[in-house]
Amino acid sequence: MLSMLRTRTIGRHICRRSFVAAADNSTSSRNDKPLKTGAVIFDMGGVIVPSPGHLFTEYESRFDLPHGTFLKMIKYNGQDGTWAKLERGEISWNEFCRSFSDEFAEVAGRKIDLHPMLQHLETSDGNPVIYKEIVDAIKCIRAEGIQTALLTNNWFDKTGKNTFMPVDRNLFNVVVESCKINIRKPDPRAFTVTLEKLEVRPEEVIFLDDLGMNLKVAKELGLRTIKVTSPVQATSDLSKELGFDVRYYADGTTSVPKNLEISSKNLKSYLNWALKIHSKEDPVVRCYAHGQSNPTYFIRYGGKNMVLRKKPPGKLLPSAHAIEREYRVMKAVQAHGVPVPKMLDLCKDESLLGTPFFVMEHVEGRLFKDLKLSGMSHDERRAVYSSMCETLARIHSVDINKAELADYGKQGSYMKRNFIHWTKQYEASKTHEIASMDKLRDWLQQRIPQHEKCTLIHGDYRLDNLIYHPTKPEVVAVIDWELSTLGDPISDLANNCFCYYLDDHFPSETLQMFVSLSGHDVAELGIPSFNEYISQYYKLLRMAPEADLSFYMCFVFYRIASIAQGIYKRFLIGQASSPSAEATGLLASTVADIGWKIACNSEIPPNPTTGEMVNSQGSNRGYCTLSSTRRRTPSRVEAKGSLNVQNYSTSKERDIPGCLPLSVSALSPRAQDYYKKVKELICKEIIPREKEFYDFAVNPDNKWKIHPVLEELKEKAKSQGLWNLFLPVDSDPEGMWGPQLTNVEYAYICEEMGRCPVSPEVFNCSAPDTGNMEVLVRYGTEEQKQRWLIPLMEGKIRSCFGMTEPDVASSDATNIQAEIKHEGNEYVINGHKWWTSGAMDPRCKLCIFMGKTSSDGHIYKQQSMILVPMDTPGIKIIRPLTVFGYDESPHGHADILFENVRVPESNLLLGEGCGFEIAQGRLGPGRVHHCMRLIGLAERALQIMVDRVQNRVAFGKPLSEQGSIQQDIARSRIEIDQCRLLVLKAAHMMDTVGNKVAAPDLAMIKVAVPNMAQTVIDRAIQSCGALGVSQDVPLALYFTMARSIRLADGPDEVHLKAIFKMERRTQNMAKL
Repeated sequence: MLSMLRTRTIGRHICRRSFVAAADNSTSSRNDKPLKTGAVIFDMGGVIVPSPGHLFTEYESRFDLPHGTFLKMIKYNGQDGTWAKLERGEISWNEFCRSFSDEFAEVAGRKIDLHPMLQHLETSDGNPVIYKEIVDAIKCIRAEGIQTALLTNNWFDKTGKNTFMPVDRNLFNVVVESCKINIRKPDPRAFTVTLEKLEVRPEEVIFLDDLGMNLKVAKELGLRTIKVTSPVQATSDLSKELGFDVRYYADGTTSVPKNLEISSKNLKSYLNWALKIHSKEDPVVRCYAHGQSNPTYFIRYGGKNMVLRKKPPGKLLPSAHAIEREYRVMKAVQAHGVPVPKMLDLCKDESLLGTPFFVMEHVEGRLFKDLKLSGMSHDERRAVYSSMCETLARIHSVDINKAELADYGKQGSYMKRNFIHWTKQYEASKTHEIASMDKLRDWLQQRIPQHEKCTLIHGDYRLDNLIYHPTKPEVVAVIDWELSTLGDPISDLANNCFCYYLDDHFPSETLQMFVSLSGHDVAELGIPSFNEYISQYYKLLRMAPEADLSFYMCFVFYRIASIAQGIYKRFLIGQASSPSAEATGLLASTVADIGWKIACNSEIPPNPTTGEMVNSQGSNRGYCTLSSTRRRTPSRVEAKGSLNVQNYSTSKERDIPGCLPLSVSALSPRAQDYYKKVKELICKEIIPREKEFYDFAVNPDNKWKIHPVLEELKEKAKSQGLWNLFLPVDSDPEGMWGPQLTNVEYAYICEEMGRCPVSPEVFNCSAPDTGNMEVLVRYGTEEQKQRWLIPLMEGKIRSCFGMTEPDVASSDATNIQAEIKHEGNEYVINGHKWWTSGAMDPRCKLCIFMGKTSSDGHIYKQQSMILVPMDTPGIKIIRPLTVFGYDESPHGHADILFENVRVPESNLLLGEGCGFEIAQGRLGPGRVHHCMRLIGLAERALQIMVDRVQNRVAFGKPLSEQGSIQQDIARSRIEIDQCRLLVLKAAHMMDTVGNKVAAPDLAMIKVAVPNMAQTVIDRAIQSCGALGVSQDVPLALYFTMARSIRLADGPDEVHLKAIFKMERRTQNMAKL
């Protein structure tokens, strides 16, 4: 209660103190529109280390010389002076000392012993101070992938080999010293040499120096400059110029990505009131980059270093990313001998930083990612591993009752529950058969431990989740407790020993989960062997060793293979962001092979009773005939705790490599039920009113009005659960937004909707809303989903998509000229769009607008998408456009002008330059929907044709007895069925291997189906005669729809070109 009261008090304080501001500073500290920076060049003296000016002043006082004498001597004789020659490397140090002393005596009028001062200049002892603020700034810059360079006027020491360099050269990509290139600043050539080494243009560079003459030349060359008067001032100005905070660096951090920004004002108020920490400065906030599923931030404020860990933004599963659990367990175990950071506070108030979070002390220390611990001694390595083992034993020794963690997880059957979980995960992400994975699954199920010990387990215990003392081989903190629970401690131990079994060829430099110790002589390195490590663990816990750990080791590989397969599936469907996602996923088979190899060498017998086996065959009950292809539809896994995996197959084989349903009866009972209900509603409620809808729409008095019956039908569909059926399971894996139908399942239902143009909207499945909703599900922020996605999903509003432009060939999206310009905390939009489908609908409240945010860089990274409310000032609908004379009211197609339309920067989707990425994710499902609706339209046209020719007599007999009519009907049936199979195959490919691999199939259906539909409808019109082009039958409208779709989402020619390229590549690859 006190905690809740305190949180409310903080919230009220923040509302009063922070939210009253017109704009809120974010933790990224990014400028409105910082210029692109490719490199930052630093001077050394006066920037990274103190200027020698203080040394000159000291000696001037000692020798009773006028102030500024030494600076005068440095400039003496200009470029021909002794100092200039030293810095150009033209004279040795000894020559410099003699010549400089003579020049000094000449100017001062007396001889002075300069040896002590020159001795200071020659060695780093004269400048022992290195500004930490600048070093931190350099590290922050490097963490963002921006190059750094050192450009310094320097000299050789008395050996003639070394230069004065108190700074770590590794901080810089390029080091340019005047004595080595024989050019000194302010000579412009010194800057030119540096730019050439960095391979950047002058306008991409920031230069920091304390001398105006150097800055002047740099500015004339086009570099952006910062005059340094102090480290604090320099880092402040540099942060503003770069657009991100460089005031402090913590190892493993970057600036805060835009999608993870948190309110700096709210954070500061929270730290003031909740933690009683105060400072005049804003907090330094950085984001940890390594292995964090929950966003984790480094915070420096009021002289204290802290770590803030919070739930990610967006909709989450109820049990996912439970930072409250992390806080609870870490706080609990601290009192029981487990080293963890000191927990400071848990805040559940989402209004502060967007999601709940906790704050803990930052622990200084070392994080090891290299299991071989390169650079350490034999004894140090052994001590590091010993401390890791000892810490694991401490975790497993915690008395869960005394620590009040007895309810932290389910007790008992831990391995069985996890086996079920990872089996489901693997089946849901399966894209191809992995024989060793299936064998491993069966082997594991037969050997699930019957008796388990139950302790606290970490869940992801490995070396890089441990912080070691800065100098000692001791674990000072265990981090990342997100997967912790109550379970079998040996599973933790096995996960910790995973690396001993991996082959050495795994690419660990990019795939951290696959770091290996196999193939190394661990004894020679000082690292304990697998058996030694296991023995130490059991000895610490005073437990009798397990006779055979192979079950647990096999399970670890089974779990990792399932994870890798999931990553690969996400890569195929375009949802994986990691650059190593494809490589990681492709290792699933190799990991499973290792697990199966361990199983083959195991002597563990099967359990006496194993229950139901997990397999792909499912029950003996079949629902249809299935077509076997090279790929496999993801199996449905029963959710009631059963280990049975249902695949709806009558095949006698255990594994069917890809099951493509060839008819509705081939679908799962659940999908068949949806299909039956949708078809029934269309046949009984919608098609009988089709003429009524048409007459209402063409009545001038009803222009751009909604037929009242439409809303009644929508409510009826919604009440039956026939709502938002379009969203594929890959876009909505948790079922938050729809019924989780596959693309194949929805394809059959979509065909029925296509039989009547009004139908899709009745089920909230009409374009362009379907594509726009999927974009928001995949790429929208939580704020964007709340404002736009939920009303769209509820059918309360409609939307449009602004891409096509009248002045350019928009089939090539790189031609787009519309501009999205970043100004302050807004984007300003200017452009002319037409064929903006749906924009005429009075319920249309949102436009997803595609335009250019940049004219530089790769042509496919210049476009972005942004959410534009249709009531925003500056949007002008010029006119409605007609399709072959049809205005298609109330939907309509608009010609729209966007003039200085301003929207908040938070309306941007995914990020600048991501327009093509979003567009490709949007088009795949949309093309399947268009094509299946057209097949329904063609079926309806064929039905009208058959009815007409059987009842119409010409030349003494029914038209149906005319040979040409019979051939037209036969050809129509062949062509419709051919296209249906082609579309089903494309949908099946999307379900099993993702949109990227299915690209050729998607291109083929986009060409084949509209042409087929146009031809079939034209035959129906011809068979109906004059009736066919009248308003008494819908064929004329159908024809315009089929013909126009040959242009929508790219004309036929674009897709034919893409199909040609893919076919040529396939044929050429076949010859290799």
